[in-house]
Amino acid sequence: MQAERRNRVKVLMLFDVGGSMDVHVEALEKLFSAARNEFKTLEFFYFHNCLYDYVWKDNNRRHSAPMPTFELLNKYGREYRVIFVGDASMSPYELMTVGGSVEYMNNEAGTVWLKRVLAHFDKVAWLNPEDPTYWQYTQTIVEIKKLFDNKMYPMTLHGVEETNYLAR
Repeated sequence: MQAERRNRVKVLMLFDVGGSMDVHVEALEKLFSAARNEFKTLEFFYFHNCLYDYVWKDNNRRHSAPMPTFELLNKYGREYRVIFVGDASMSPYELMTVGGSVEYMNNEAGTVWLKRVLAHFDKVAWLNPEDPTYWQYTQTIVEIKKLFDNKMYPMTLHGVEETNYLAR
């Protein structure tokens, strides 16, 4: 008898929830289940539309138990591979301006927070459930893909395989 082999890569997944992501819930559940079974160390958090100054573990308690994004950056080291999962579809002001969040008055633009994550972690990618043939027509998808140095992949089996650079 041999112990089941599990990937030793440490993974931090950040899921966009709510709004336009609601239609992708079933696919997200399958992805999360597969990731949980694949990786020995998997941490996950949620955000809405864009990453700002806090994330949360429990969507029902998102306003009562938020975790500051700075705390996330301090808690998880560079060795973690970060995978954002979301459609990257939002109003451009949500991504690029102070106060752009649709939920509260954020003090820094979403791009500032995304750049902090990209600077902190060595390996970061974005999985997008939207059809890639439409990505060019959504300004925020184009901007985030650029920001992520084209490391945005479709949330398909092939797209997940393309994120293999995270394991190296």
